[in-house]
Amino acid sequence: MDSNDRGKRSGYIIVGVVPHQSDLVVTQAADLAADLGAELVCAFVDRERYTASENPDGSVVAVPFDPDLPEFGEAEFDPVLAGHLEDVLRDRSVHWSLRALAGEPVRALSHLADTLDARLIVVGTRDGARSSIQEFFGGSLAVHLAHRQHRPVLVVPVAPIPHGEKLPWERA
Repeated sequence: MDSNDRGKRSGYIIVGVVPHQSDLVVTQAADLAADLGAELVCAFVDRERYTASENPDGSVVAVPFDPDLPEFGEAEFDPVLAGHLEDVLRDRSVHWSLRALAGEPVRALSHLADTLDARLIVVGTRDGARSSIQEFFGGSLAVHLAHRQHRPVLVVPVAPIPHGEKLPWERA
């Protein structure tokens, strides 16, 4: 979109993205952003690094926790994930951008939402029974976001369990 379209957008919607995530999370967030006239911000959080400083657009300069890794630098968006998002969003009628963040995902996404004054944060459920049990006992990203910041959180179910089937934590 050109710069004249920028004034027509109505805020930001942040979608948390990770490698191998269901495309449904991003496409649902993109459709919602298009419907609301908002910019979609695809945010990837590198848990292996922490934020040293922040840029006005919410991107960060990050430092690795491991002292043997390279020092300071702009947090880098996974290039494979960036290419995949380009493919997924190519035919969508939404303006979108990428943000590479660092640290603990709830804090990083919440802080980005504050920086951009985002309208809401979109996340997906994890796929598979094992991760569902882990989410139930460890607390899901969505639950933590809902309790640790003030914006609405939209959770996109990527592998819903049909009615009548036991939920992962109900199985023996």
